[in-house]
Amino acid sequence: MAPKDAIDIPSFAASQLALLDAELQSELTETSSLISNTSPTSLQRAGIAITNLTLTSQRTGLGGKTVIELGPDSATANSEGELPEHGIRTGDIVIVSEQPAGSAKKREVRELEAKGSRGVVTRVGRSAVWVALDREDDDNVAGMRRLWIVKLANDVTYKRMNQIMNRLQKMRTEEYSSFIRVLFGLTSPSPVSDEDFKDPGDIGWVDPSLNDSQKGAIRFALASREVALIHGPPGTGKTHTLIELILQMLKRNLRVLVCAASNLAVDNIVERLSPHKIPIVRLGHPARLLPSILNHSLDVLTQTSDAAAIVKDVRKEMDSKQASIRKTKSGRERKAIYGDLKELRKEFRERERKCIGNLVGSSKVVLATLHGSGGFQTKDEVFDVVIIDEASQALEAQCWIPLLRASKVVLAGDHLQLPPTIKSLNSKAAPKVKDVEGVVKGMTLEKTLFDRLLNLHGPGIKRMLTTQYRMHEKIMRFPSDELYESKLVAADGVKARLLKDLPYAVEDTEDTTEPLIFYDTQGGDFPEKNEEEDAEKKAKRGMIAESKSNEMEAALVSYHVRKLVDAGVRPEDIAVITPYNAQLGLISRAMKETFPGVELGSIDGFQGRRDREPRKKQFRPRDRVSRGETPAECCHNQESAFFDPHRGL
Repeated sequence: MAPKDAIDIPSFAASQLALLDAELQSELTETSSLISNTSPTSLQRAGIAITNLTLTSQRTGLGGKTVIELGPDSATANSEGELPEHGIRTGDIVIVSEQPAGSAKKREVRELEAKGSRGVVTRVGRSAVWVALDREDDDNVAGMRRLWIVKLANDVTYKRMNQIMNRLQKMRTEEYSSFIRVLFGLTSPSPVSDEDFKDPGDIGWVDPSLNDSQKGAIRFALASREVALIHGPPGTGKTHTLIELILQMLKRNLRVLVCAASNLAVDNIVERLSPHKIPIVRLGHPARLLPSILNHSLDVLTQTSDAAAIVKDVRKEMDSKQASIRKTKSGRERKAIYGDLKELRKEFRERERKCIGNLVGSSKVVLATLHGSGGFQTKDEVFDVVIIDEASQALEAQCWIPLLRASKVVLAGDHLQLPPTIKSLNSKAAPKVKDVEGVVKGMTLEKTLFDRLLNLHGPGIKRMLTTQYRMHEKIMRFPSDELYESKLVAADGVKARLLKDLPYAVEDTEDTTEPLIFYDTQGGDFPEKNEEEDAEKKAKRGMIAESKSNEMEAALVSYHVRKLVDAGVRPEDIAVITPYNAQLGLISRAMKETFPGVELGSIDGFQGRRDREPRKKQFRPRDRVSRGETPAECCHNQESAFFDPHRGL
């Protein structure tokens, strides 16, 4: 029997295509306008550029890519030779080009952009940034003096989403599988009785320390025939639960495709699966992967096959050619070298491709981002189950890229946290959605697959994790009562944990014995500043999301950090987060030299992360005004939190 809210598949696909087109056009228009109309300094302040760079070195990276190292121009760098504050992250698609002069006209800026080189950021350090270039014969950068990099829109993801929506739109009714029919409400999910997912005694838990809610969610996901939702509030061990679920599926001889919206989420799962010594393959551009999981990446596995020695020789010859490019000034010689490199890369790729089919085909677990799962490597692959982590932060069209390769899906996430960022809904210069036949009125990209299935089939398809291991009971209480029906329970190890109980000497003060402290910074002595009102004003209004700052609030955060450090808390055990790039800049200037160990970053940069020791990565900010946040800083570690009550958690 079909639920009353069943969705017409062609209309759904037509609506998604129209919405995706508006989103892409909004992103492309914004990027183009920013580069043409905004000074390099303002673009850097907006978090999407790094200026005043020079080419330091270039080499051959993974997959035969040319990787260039860019460092700050000595004429403009600070005394430490560090990069200025910026918002470029590993994995960003960027253009590297000659930096335009402040007086450059729009036409000149566009010409510089056209001469630039596209690539992917492979690494971001304090004093350098590394970019893997896309084009094999690209020698433009080598001849440029002062460079800059600008983040670009990623149209590859849109192309894959459009392809899958076109496929759904053209699918005939008789082609609908029972799985697809359930996901669109044309039929109800197969019933799962209590006996189906109660522990029958034959589940040999790989990790017997799982709590009851985690075990219950795993049993339910194993028993469900088409769809299961695992609702994981913050700190409830969602990823830990997924690892056990994957291992249990392997024991049942199921083949699993594991996806997530972000590379970091996928890499976290790879890291946790690695100790179990199972055949896994991580798909994706090596530039976007954590160094710790590269040995499981398709690129590295291909190079460590029987042909590895020959591949190594080809790489060595390519590096030699790369080095000679910088030494020659002759255009003819440079052209000849690039010709040789082109042939070498062709041979390099041919040797790699021979291994790909065997590697992916023999793996029981394949892992990729949602759009990465649509690459040629999985074109002919079929899976029993697709598991999607961060499902509540992904566009539904993204989720459909892997879904047509399987007959069952497990979605994990928290639909009560941040939704996907939709620029076409919030940009003042956003194009209108095309009014084409079949478009469903009121549909938006913010409606995720997780949300839609929950509304369509009800809470019977969901299991919630209820024990959280991250925060003190007092910190947990508000979100538990307001968002999670008071169902969250703090684990014994964290519910009474305080800063004064850290495993080193910390004084017993108000700041180290109270797990949650509120400061009122609403108006009055804490005036808020809108960055958009200060720079290049009305010509770019609507092109850069407004970024807010509050000097007095930043000073208060610095004061609170000082009190914690004076009490004995180590700076490296403290983190400060804020929604806004402008505010992060203020805090960074106030604290960078005084407390170099304190970790500074954005709210979304910290969301979903898990601590690694030692902590080396500084998360760069991304403004989140489109989601309605207002400035707030949280100075925390595992035991305490510091909030502005008027601006939300």
